[in-house]
Amino acid sequence: MQNRRTVLKSALGLGLTVRGLNVLHAQEDDPRRVRPREGDRFVFAFGPRQGETIRVDDVPMVSEQVISYAMDPASGAVRDGSRLNQVLLLRFDPDSLAPETRAASVDGVVAYSGICPHTGCDIEDWSEETEFLVCSCHDSEFDPRDGAEVISGPAPRRLPSLPLRAEEDGVLVAAGGFSATIRFEKEF
Repeated sequence: MQNRRTVLKSALGLGLTVRGLNVLHAQEDDPRRVRPREGDRFVFAFGPRQGETIRVDDVPMVSEQVISYAMDPASGAVRDGSRLNQVLLLRFDPDSLAPETRAASVDGVVAYSGICPHTGCDIEDWSEETEFLVCSCHDSEFDPRDGAEVISGPAPRRLPSLPLRAEEDGVLVAAGGFSATIRFEKEF
């Protein structure tokens, strides 16, 4: 009886592993699901300008975030196949940014994951009073001037950031991938 259980557990484990590898392989094959990469441009995720390329001047100074997706410039594929690809763009006076944050910014524009590391809610709120990003699910606050460090709330870590650069025409481009894997705690 013990051997039969062991064989069944092993078969189940192998089946789940193979299925997991198939999912990962499918994600790599679908350019819409791939996380932003170096050289990707940014486009508006929603609204009247959805799908249009974002320039530095399109990001308002010290205002709520612009929600965007990365776009592969070679194929034109917008990486909107996973909500984990949402990128928040904000703009500040470069002198107000922490040194590491300033180094990854372009003309004061910073980029962060739009997914809260607590339970995976979308970061949709902006506090005009504190100028922090706010997760509306559990009120975690993040300081975008200092690498999206957690200021308050249950979030266990800062938001992953994306380094930026701008092309000659001001188009915002990813200068690399996210600083960390986008992951969150499961709510039970």
